[in-house]
Amino acid sequence: MKAIVVTDRDAGTAGMTLTERPGPDTARLASLDGANYGDVVVDVHASGFTGNELEWPSTWVDRLGRDRTPSIPGHEVAGVVSALSYGTSGLSVGQRVFGLTDWTRDGTLAEHVVVEARNLAPLPGDVDFTAAAGIAMTGLTAWQGLFEHGRLQPGQSVLVHGAAGAVGSAVAQLAREHGAYVIGTGRAAHRPTAVDFGAQEFVDLGSDELDDVGEVDLVFDVFGGDIGMRSARLVRAGGTLVTIAGPPEARPADGVAVDFVVVSDRAQLGEIARRMADGRLRTHIGRVADLKDAVAAFNSTERISGKTVIRVRA
Repeated sequence: MKAIVVTDRDAGTAGMTLTERPGPDTARLASLDGANYGDVVVDVHASGFTGNELEWPSTWVDRLGRDRTPSIPGHEVAGVVSALSYGTSGLSVGQRVFGLTDWTRDGTLAEHVVVEARNLAPLPGDVDFTAAAGIAMTGLTAWQGLFEHGRLQPGQSVLVHGAAGAVGSAVAQLAREHGAYVIGTGRAAHRPTAVDFGAQEFVDLGSDELDDVGEVDLVFDVFGGDIGMRSARLVRAGGTLVTIAGPPEARPADGVAVDFVVVSDRAQLGEIARRMADGRLRTHIGRVADLKDAVAAFNSTERISGKTVIRVRA
């Protein structure tokens, strides 16, 4: 199969190439002796990646800390199940699916990928593979930040940093649909996009005073640093600062701060898929590239607003 591989941690994207790799051994996968129970093979139609994946230890080692290079990056997938491991249930061959792969296993920038079935959810036929790959991680991140960690309630206010970005646009949509009042932030040029994705107010971080927002119930931070520190002062008593930018440098005086790493969840993916199918949730895609152009897309110096998705099959 064709796949993007990385071979050298020090080389970064310079060590990334499109090459031929052995595909999954489906006969062994389906046998009792060779089974990884709960695995399925997915024929990848579209894949997503995160720009800093090459900085993650899990890109280079397995769960036991052993070197696993050359490895395949990318952890967001949408495609069709083509084989099941021995004893796997809940999915069937020929089924459309989407979700996340394990961080310490080969990823989705390839024509085929082996994924634990529990990390995938059925994908309705009227949801495009490209849109599904682009929402798998961003949608789960938004869902878990708002509802699991932020415990958002209807009528509350949410400050969404980077509301025109891949994650922020999903946060704004889900929060608005849930009945929250959404305040987005970003650069001035991103105002129309943020409003289109659900922000009811917009703060230009280049010129507006963040403190003028006043108190909010929930801050969803994607930036960290100075913006994260200033945002902590805006959380009202009993509120929450949720961040995906690492451990917060400042915490609300009378609230909580939570940093988290997204995990795959079939039930939550199902909620996301239903909202995609009926138009309540849209993927903010900034660029679509073919697999042969994935190295250039991964190594892009151009600032893209939205998610980059790799189209593996037409």
